[in-house]
Amino acid sequence: MRQYIIKRVVVSFIVLFLVSILLYSIARSVPGDYVANVTGGNPNITPEMQQRMRELYGLDKGIFEGYVSWLKDALHGDLGTSFKYQKPVVEVIKSYMAPTFALAFISMVLEILLAIPLGIIAARKQYSMTDYTIVAIAIMGISLPSFFFASVLRRWLSIGLGILPISGMVTARANYQGFDLFIDYAKHFTLPIIVFVINGIGGLLRYVRTNMLEVLSADYVRTARAKGLPERKVIGKHAFRNTLIPIVTMVGGMIPSLFSGAVITEGIFSLEGLGRVALDSVYNGDIPYLMGFNMFIAVLTLIGTLISDILYAVVDPRVRY
Repeated sequence: MRQYIIKRVVVSFIVLFLVSILLYSIARSVPGDYVANVTGGNPNITPEMQQRMRELYGLDKGIFEGYVSWLKDALHGDLGTSFKYQKPVVEVIKSYMAPTFALAFISMVLEILLAIPLGIIAARKQYSMTDYTIVAIAIMGISLPSFFFASVLRRWLSIGLGILPISGMVTARANYQGFDLFIDYAKHFTLPIIVFVINGIGGLLRYVRTNMLEVLSADYVRTARAKGLPERKVIGKHAFRNTLIPIVTMVGGMIPSLFSGAVITEGIFSLEGLGRVALDSVYNGDIPYLMGFNMFIAVLTLIGTLISDILYAVVDPRVRY
């Protein structure tokens, strides 16, 4: 196991290096730059002054020279200084990580708690009205664009019924403290979490259903039923355990997808998290933050994959590394 983990970590560093090259090339190839966005429309800024500002921000270098400079700093733990916030990128990420982490973690837990039982129920009652209903909900969740679904929820629950806040993280001009502040946070996070869960639950639910259908038709499941074992034990002990390996693979990939999906959702609901800052950085051409955020997502992807591989041996004792 130790040797396997070491090999995977080494491969992960190689992948990160290649991903960083690709990300930096894309970031620098985006039309427009920070200087043009900031100084655009100001008649007092001459082209010479703009060029001087590009030199100060390091935007006068080519893609290769700029990447080499960024890589040298990154190897020393310095991801650069955000153009917009004028602070180190690491500090910006730390400052805005809490809302995004809370949103992603709660959404992932709810997705797992809902998708797995519903997938099992749909598989057990294949071709029944229950199965059709669950599958229809899953397909709707996959098909609905997050921005459209969020707009519908805001129109219905916020504007129409007035149950939940329409946007933001806290109620403006309300000086809540303690438990009241927690409740206020919970109300503002409810709609984004619903969007996350409904949009993300479909893929995992269908995955669980498909794998359960394959397992339930296996010979050892029929044998367990023929021996008179209770259905609860047949499903929980024999069938579901053998569906955990593909499920673990998908759950490992959910970690980075939730953080990257926050870019749109946080922008819609005006949440001050990493996704909202990343969206603003795209508009403003804040290359250092975009690189830091994308590398953060890349690291999460590799960590999620590594955790999935390690958990194989936990859910299936036959797996040996």
